[in-house]
Amino acid sequence: MAIRPDYPLTTERLRLRPFTRGDVDAVHSYRSRPDVARYLFDAPLSREDCALAVQQRTTQLHLDQEGDRIILAVESQADGVLLGEISLIWRSSEARQGEVGWIFHPAYQGKGFASEAARRLIHLAFENGEFHRLYARCDAGNVASWRLMERLGMRREAHFREHAVFKGEWDEEFYYAILLREWQARQAG
Repeated sequence: MAIRPDYPLTTERLRLRPFTRGDVDAVHSYRSRPDVARYLFDAPLSREDCALAVQQRTTQLHLDQEGDRIILAVESQADGVLLGEISLIWRSSEARQGEVGWIFHPAYQGKGFASEAARRLIHLAFENGEFHRLYARCDAGNVASWRLMERLGMRREAHFREHAVFKGEWDEEFYYAILLREWQARQAG
């Protein structure tokens, strides 16, 4: 299984495209925020850390083998503003599974942009039938994220209570998933 899309991927309002070096300030505008970092593995990022992250993302564009990831900038087609990022990670070749994720600037949350971008990325993952299952995960306190998963048709499969120490506190995490046949049924309906 290989996924090598032609970029950009588009939706009605969005363009999902490779990151460029010119995106550092826009990424820093949300990745430096404590309210965004609260649910991420990273602490708020400095501009230098953002520059390194963007540099890495410029090459994360294809899935050729297990462990590869696609991480794309999500920008508005209307004005070219970078709203956030979305990712697809090939987690298991044997089980044909992947993980989707997203990070959006708080100024652009609650407007349907993350749903629109995630639907497009899920479509990319499932369109050739190679993936059997996609999952997403989030901190149980990240209500906006797990509600997005539900809007995407994913079902909650697990609630891990106090399973790890995360940023000095016991972590609770939700796992959601959707199968290829479930996605296909939603598209047909």
